[in-house]
Amino acid sequence: MPALTSDQIDDARLTGAWELPEEFRLLRDTVRGFMRTEVHPLEERLPHDAAGLPREQLIALQDKARRLGLWALQTPERFGGAGLSVLGQVVVAEEAAKCRMGAFFPALGAFGGNPPNVMFKATPEQFAKYAQPIIDGTATKAYTAISEASGGSDPARAITLKAVREGDHYVLNGTKMWTSHAKDADWGVVYARTGEGRHGISCFIVEKDTPGLSFRRIGVMASFAPYELHFEDAVIPAENLIGAEGKGFSLASDFLIHGRILYPAGPIGIAQSALDMACTWAKERDVFGGKLADKQGIQWMLVDSEVELRAARLLMYQAAWNADLGKDVKVDASIAKLYGTEAAFRVVDRCIQIHGALGLADELPLERWFRDLRVKRLGEGATEVQRVVVARKLLE
Repeated sequence: MPALTSDQIDDARLTGAWELPEEFRLLRDTVRGFMRTEVHPLEERLPHDAAGLPREQLIALQDKARRLGLWALQTPERFGGAGLSVLGQVVVAEEAAKCRMGAFFPALGAFGGNPPNVMFKATPEQFAKYAQPIIDGTATKAYTAISEASGGSDPARAITLKAVREGDHYVLNGTKMWTSHAKDADWGVVYARTGEGRHGISCFIVEKDTPGLSFRRIGVMASFAPYELHFEDAVIPAENLIGAEGKGFSLASDFLIHGRILYPAGPIGIAQSALDMACTWAKERDVFGGKLADKQGIQWMLVDSEVELRAARLLMYQAAWNADLGKDVKVDASIAKLYGTEAAFRVVDRCIQIHGALGLADELPLERWFRDLRVKRLGEGATEVQRVVVARKLLE
């Protein structure tokens, strides 16, 4: 991602680290307006547990987003994207999550156009064939398959999917787990073992209709289900290898770390929406001769939620800011992911409690958010894994 300009840095020094530079506040307001006028009215007509929009509606919504410049935001400008900084990305991601299906379909999928980040290190031929159509809006998003049943939090050692070179192709055998969007994507990026240890992981582009590749939906408690990918003597052209053999994990490292900064933005946005709902409900609800908002126990639940969300947001902003400055953000990213997802889950849990039985009903999005955010505590490295990362730095 592009580094911040000197003007942006000077602006931040003048306003203080706690306040977003003006251009990002304007961007936030633009996304809020889009959510209010385009996303929310459309989502209100969908079933409670809907997972994505029908194709025709999605294309129409994405066209509106593209006209506003809300497209390919994470893709560098040299590849035809908006080249938004990491700080800008988290600002957009938080606002885009403020809808019922925001945990997995922010803005209902309106802000697309980003291929898997590892594609930015692909050959020009690979990029033109697979990534460019996504940026152009003529192809669906692609998936990334890393996790396996043997362990998703330690991919460097846990990957057992094997890729064996045979002449001008590789033969893949094994299974990937917990892969989002796999069934509907035209292609995906798959990490497989070609050697021993951490330096024995390679990265491949795999097309959907590859013989020997099958998909199985994994039912989970969330509204959006991932897939298992099974490879049985699946033949992949050698030209679909990204980078050098054995360099797959090093190619993935940068986007895995930056992904941990972006990941809590969605949960924070959802939790903020839940808190706003709870405040409104508390002011309207009559209980025991007064308003729910008059009860100290409720007030403190609301206050604790506000404090946690402010802290989570600032930790995320700090990590994003340091990433844009080119600093080592491995620990910053883990702290932001750990605290952001855990705090957001606690906030939604409190908001359900404040709403009482209504909080469990599908008349409101709260119970769906509760299920979805439970998943977020595991995604992109579980909370415990993030603690390990931070502990190692503290004790080195």
